[in-house]
Amino acid sequence: MGFFNKLFNSGELVKEVGNTIDKLTTSDQERLQAKKEIKEVLLDYEKSMQEQVTSRWLSDNNGSLLTKNIRPIALAFLTFMFVIISLFSGNIGTFEIQEEFVPVYQTLLIVIYTAYFGGRSFEKIKNKRND
Repeated sequence: MGFFNKLFNSGELVKEVGNTIDKLTTSDQERLQAKKEIKEVLLDYEKSMQEQVTSRWLSDNNGSLLTKNIRPIALAFLTFMFVIISLFSGNIGTFEIQEEFVPVYQTLLIVIYTAYFGGRSFEKIKNKRND
């Protein structure tokens, strides 16, 4: 699990790579240049990943009715099933959300609110800059 945390937390990855570079290079200038280049590579990689996601979404939107709606349908179905299972899991006679479901609800709410409201704010700022 540590590998994936390091992979998706680029700050930690850059720090570890930087420590490795410090061991292999001798001058401060060489170390700073190497760290700068690694950060640029990571930023380019992240930008490339975002562009690929965008191109997939554009491709889906130009396709058939099913390809346009498969993600929202899957999201709605999985959300509906999760809510049904969490509400009725062990709730015969009394109603109580089990503790295992609380962190999932918290994570979902944080992600949804951040994506929607954060995304909308970003779009508005971006549109103002383009005008």
